[in-house]
Amino acid sequence: MVEIITAEPEKFWEPIPGSLVSARAIELDGPWGHVFGPLDLDIDEGGVTVIAAQAGAARTALLMTLCGRMRLSGGSLTVLGHTDRPTKVFAHSAIACLNELDDVSPSVTVRDLVTEQLRWESPWYKMVSRVRDDGVERMCGEVFGDVPLPALNAFVDDLPELQQLLLRIAVANTRRPPLLVVGRLDKVADDDERLTLLKRLVALGERQSVITADVNPLPSDTGVRAVVDLHGVLGAGDVGIMTEGR
Repeated sequence: MVEIITAEPEKFWEPIPGSLVSARAIELDGPWGHVFGPLDLDIDEGGVTVIAAQAGAARTALLMTLCGRMRLSGGSLTVLGHTDRPTKVFAHSAIACLNELDDVSPSVTVRDLVTEQLRWESPWYKMVSRVRDDGVERMCGEVFGDVPLPALNAFVDDLPELQQLLLRIAVANTRRPPLLVVGRLDKVADDDERLTLLKRLVALGERQSVITADVNPLPSDTGVRAVVDLHGVLGAGDVGIMTEGR
């Protein structure tokens, strides 16, 4: 049975130097069958690493595993210096743009989403008022860069796709942990918007290690540090586990 880790992350951490990911013979089985592996994988710390593989349950599960949200069935996985300790990795990472974890209800506004995240992160005894435009800017400005910020009272589901994804990244990444995992890069239909999203991840990669995934070839000169080609190694996986992007 697949186990999804749901423990609340710790509030503070120290960066851990060295290799970001070292995986040996890792594999995952679920209640409906085999998901991925055995698989060896090495990712260096810093910048943006793109896992090149077809979209599907296996790729989604691998991304979730790399940031401590799922437990492996076999093999050994070291992330941020923690070997086979997913709860520790959970505390030192953030994940965004995977509908299985951070899908947003159509009735939620930008103000609601940002306010709820601030309240979740604040001590229980502290009152947090509903945010204004400056609150959205503080939370989202670094992630959005030159991309216009969403309107305070706009419904998230009505925003352009690029703004929706950047907003989800900003909300997930408020603590700026050492590792940020972002899914759905190849779900952006517009080529220019997909490139803009990738450039924003590259900007974040100057201060964090960022892992994302794409089935498409990357344009040249994107600033991506590395591409790990898992085509033919990482299949679609068992669709009974999860379905990426739905």
